[in-house]
Amino acid sequence: MSDNTWFIIAIIIYMLVMVLIGYWSYRKTQKYDEYMLGGRGLNPFVAAMSAGASDMSGWLLMGLPGALYVTGMSELWIAIGLSIGAWANWMFVAPRLRSYTEVSQDSITLPSFFENRLRDKSRALRIIAALIIIVFFTFYISSGMVAGGVYWESTFGGDYLTGMAIVAGVTVAYTFIGGFLAVSYTDAVQGTIMFFSLIIVPVVAILALSNPADIFSFAASNDYGPHTDGIGNPTYFSMITGVSVAAIIGNIAWGLGYFGQPHIVVRFMALRSPAEAKQGRRIGISWMILCLVGATFVAMISTVFFAQNPEYSVTDTNAYESVFLDLARVLFHPLIAGLVLTAVLAAIMSTMSSQLLVTASSLIEDLLKVVKKDGLNQKTLLSLSRGTVIVLAVIAALMAVNPSDSILGLVGFAWAGFGSAFGPIILAMLYWKRLNAPGAIAGMITGAVEALPV
Repeated sequence: MSDNTWFIIAIIIYMLVMVLIGYWSYRKTQKYDEYMLGGRGLNPFVAAMSAGASDMSGWLLMGLPGALYVTGMSELWIAIGLSIGAWANWMFVAPRLRSYTEVSQDSITLPSFFENRLRDKSRALRIIAALIIIVFFTFYISSGMVAGGVYWESTFGGDYLTGMAIVAGVTVAYTFIGGFLAVSYTDAVQGTIMFFSLIIVPVVAILALSNPADIFSFAASNDYGPHTDGIGNPTYFSMITGVSVAAIIGNIAWGLGYFGQPHIVVRFMALRSPAEAKQGRRIGISWMILCLVGATFVAMISTVFFAQNPEYSVTDTNAYESVFLDLARVLFHPLIAGLVLTAVLAAIMSTMSSQLLVTASSLIEDLLKVVKKDGLNQKTLLSLSRGTVIVLAVIAALMAVNPSDSILGLVGFAWAGFGSAFGPIILAMLYWKRLNAPGAIAGMITGAVEALPV
């Protein structure tokens, strides 16, 4: 069989597992609040892995190794900032948010928590927060579908629209069927796949090198990748040479965005108890640091491996983000390589499913229920929630059919948008008693607008 056939078999196995988890979650989900927040029953491991997988996306396996491979260790400042931000999020937000959302009329979404916490009778705070989530995440979901189509196209040489439809279809299927539990447990499996892939690939690559010690000298003194001028990259291992203080601070500041990411902090709200945030923090941060170390070694090893094996070397200047995928293809049997390649698919799907559900919950819980004042029964709410997942997916798919810079570019601002719009508000609600609804509304709108591209 051809390599692509083995790859497709691996992808089918992976997707079947995702759908089976969705069906299992469906059997466990009987009520509307269970569909939206899993009945606040997540254990620390699932919560930590779900938060990590839905957070990192394809950047962890493609963006970071590619940037480190081309530029050197100066690119690690963002990873350091994200690690600090994730730790602070678990430390200072997770336990309090879990407690406060439950006592604030058992809020199951961020906008409803904002309203209940500040006793906003006007409903403006809740509606504005919901609209921010819906607008940013619709574009974000669309970008995930674009990534799925591009992944299929680049990995199998297949059709972009076919790949987008398959990746989006499976993601929507398990999200539609199983809701929050399906999203969280598939995230946990996907996070595990990402973890083992980022550990196994660099370890096997090191063993395949003729002299592993070359890793620490080759990049600085030899040609590799984009450096073919005969002098290599002498500052490859330096994190400060040629990098301004402002750039370092700016990269570390990415970690501040964690406090306001709805698809991450909703995992804190779903923990079984506030006390379990401590164990979740240990698991989540350990996972994150080990994955980042693995991604770093993938880049370092690639500088040597592809130079020693030029027949496999990446020659396209725009394709350096594929170094992780290229290593996996070369080092493993096609079936094993296919399973490793599902790590990238897992990163894409875990983020997309989380964003789909958070957006659907805001539409139903924070807009429809506010407008429909006479109330809706649990069965109707559950059906509407599932229907909303489909509608959102269709809208995002239509936007992704012909991807444009405006769609993909907005994703870079979504992180900053959520971080600046929601981050300060969440921290203030948890730690400052004098915050009021008008101040929260003003801060939220200012943060969201400030992050938009001009």
